[in-house]
Amino acid sequence: MDITLAIIVVSVIGVVGAVILVVAAKFFEVQEDERIGLVNGELPGANCGACGYAGCSDYAKAIVENGDPVNKCVVGGEKVAKAVAAVMGVEAGASVKQHAVVLCQGSTANCKPSFEYQGIKSCAAAAGFYGGPNACKYGCIGFGDCVKACQFDAIKVVDGVSVVDEEKCTGCGACAEACPKQIIKVLPEGKTARVLCQNKDKGPVAMKACTTSCIGCMKCVKVCQHDAVKVENFLSSIDPEKCVGCGECVAACPKHCIVMG
Repeated sequence: MDITLAIIVVSVIGVVGAVILVVAAKFFEVQEDERIGLVNGELPGANCGACGYAGCSDYAKAIVENGDPVNKCVVGGEKVAKAVAAVMGVEAGASVKQHAVVLCQGSTANCKPSFEYQGIKSCAAAAGFYGGPNACKYGCIGFGDCVKACQFDAIKVVDGVSVVDEEKCTGCGACAEACPKQIIKVLPEGKTARVLCQNKDKGPVAMKACTTSCIGCMKCVKVCQHDAVKVENFLSSIDPEKCVGCGECVAACPKHCIVMG
């Protein structure tokens, strides 16, 4: 009898507790806007972080709850922007396609090693050892940390230097983040000139390190009629906002380190 009573009491307590939990769950329930799931369903699911958020679900919440722009997904581009805009009932806005650019031409033919490296085949590891084994301490090390970081098979190491396949590249920036030399930049597509070099040494020193190194000769600055080119720390750089793609600086560069992008 005592055991039966105990079982009944415990059962009643369990039922009462369950009812309390159900009521509490309903009372404290936070209703999520169903549009978050719809927007997230239109996003590509790459979770690359190029939009500025930790992943697609966080970006979806920011769009719905904070009114963030719908065209920040560089992986999905214009197609995804329009789909998300349709869910939100807003205009998609202009979506400029971007892709990664390796600002280096230090292939094995152009840049020789300064010592034989026998450590871990990682750019980050090699960079910590006298700046890496190549003569140019500013250029691509060529061990492929960027290749491992890319989810889209859009970057390869060819003859000792990373090369981007623009057709596959989504502009997510994972390769740029992985590069210890910071020579990979995500830039808007368009016919603007780009300096494929990051060497900041004086001309004679730079030339010894790499045959296609910028030598800071100022010829590109002199021919530019749009004030788009400047040389600082013996390295040329081009302002994409001012560049009109005329190609004068490309033709003037004696080291062929300026190209049209």
